[in-house]
Amino acid sequence: MWYIILIGIIIAALLVILWLIRYTAKTLDTIDQMLDMATEGTFSESAFTEKKLSRIETKMSRYLSKGTTSLKQIKSEKDTIQSLIADISHQTKTPIANILLYSQLLSERQGLDEKAKNLACQIESQTEKLNFLISSLVKTSRLENGIVKLNPKKNSVQKLIENIDLWKAADKKDILLEIQNIDDYTAYFDFKWTLEAVLNIVDNAIKYTDHGGRVKVSAKDYEMFVCIDISDNGIGISEEESAKIFTRFYRSPQNSDQKGVGIGLYLAREIVSQEGGYIRVKSSIGRGSTFSVFLPKHANISKL
Repeated sequence: MWYIILIGIIIAALLVILWLIRYTAKTLDTIDQMLDMATEGTFSESAFTEKKLSRIETKMSRYLSKGTTSLKQIKSEKDTIQSLIADISHQTKTPIANILLYSQLLSERQGLDEKAKNLACQIESQTEKLNFLISSLVKTSRLENGIVKLNPKKNSVQKLIENIDLWKAADKKDILLEIQNIDDYTAYFDFKWTLEAVLNIVDNAIKYTDHGGRVKVSAKDYEMFVCIDISDNGIGISEEESAKIFTRFYRSPQNSDQKGVGIGLYLAREIVSQEGGYIRVKSSIGRGSTFSVFLPKHANISKL
């Protein structure tokens, strides 16, 4: 008799186990379906009612519903920012261009005394600074909000360096701008944006190097990266400031008389980091600085 009871218990246990396996599999399938819908952006809480769901599934449903709502809010905010940036860029372009034109015409007008000409030149100079600031802010905002997508691909580092066209700025200060000939190294980067990053760094090197100084651009090949070095024998950067120079709008108190808005190095770092690269700086006061831009040699690094 006890054999029959034992067999009955075993059969009942097996049925319970089978039911649990089936129920667990069904629950996992439901959760898997939820995650797939959330990934595709089609998740809807109404598709999963509490009558059909277990406690875990219900919590998962509510969590994913909140996540979907947050993603929609982020997308809406990003669209608003994109529209605002485009509006600012469009609305300020014409007035700034007109002010520049009028100030140039005024400075060239016959019969003006030196004081009036000087004021016209100051207006032109400040307007150009405002134009640069707005342009930099628009570029930075587009990068930070993902409006502009960098497109890293295999490019020539030599060609990138050859496009550094800052000879006039260097000549104004009698600075020797030396572009070193290099082997035709290749790396993965967005040519247009990376050129802007490098130009910002070279422009800074010229700006903070005294008359008659030297700025040198060279490149080295490493296993994972190609490194572009921008070296100068300028005023240098203190160790304390080395960590601050890449922050937005940072201007050294010692260099407040120099033109600039403190956004060039920040923008350069944003561009290079989004490509999977990085920037390092070595400097000492009175001995100059070397900014090293590391660009990835392989596509998988730039996508990290």
